[in-house]
Amino acid sequence: MFNRIIQNTRKPEGIFGRMILKGMNTGHEKLAAWGLSHLALRTGSHILDVGCGGGANIAKMLKDVPESIVDGLDYSAESIAFSQKTNAAHLGKRCEIHQGDAADLPYPAQTLDYVTAFETIYFWPDLDAAFKEIRRVLKAGGELLICCEADDPLDTTWTDRIEGMTVHRGEDLKEHLLRTGYQKVELYHNEKGWMCLTAVR
Repeated sequence: MFNRIIQNTRKPEGIFGRMILKGMNTGHEKLAAWGLSHLALRTGSHILDVGCGGGANIAKMLKDVPESIVDGLDYSAESIAFSQKTNAAHLGKRCEIHQGDAADLPYPAQTLDYVTAFETIYFWPDLDAAFKEIRRVLKAGGELLICCEADDPLDTTWTDRIEGMTVHRGEDLKEHLLRTGYQKVELYHNEKGWMCLTAVR
């Protein structure tokens, strides 16, 4: 039963998916706050949270960044519904939430100020394609934030249990970002083993 439930960390579906999304919204709060501390989000920005899950990070940025637009994208229909409910007061005003893929974003070139990705790149099948697509939609000088609890591929605690999950070393992600055209790529770790990267288009 446990293994059946945790498969929903990849693509939440049904009642177990909703349980996971609720848990993510609270369980990842400190991780997200730590990651966001490495971005100086400007008032009036247009932000996209890729792999938005239950929408808690969208809600935090809507609250913390005045006059901003904070959109979400996820490939799980369950996540979209949950995130829309979490951010219902802002939908159609300062927030749109789309179902889609990190490698095929529904935005024109150079329209976003920031893109964030929390605990999601484990499930991206083609990192370079996604990074190129995110770079396409970022404005010149726009920033990408990636934030993960895990960056040790040798620790298979979760990858042995969750289908399709891959843990990437921060150093390897940095190489991917540089190879796909990003600049000023910075890698951070903390005492809990969490990892985040910031990169400029």
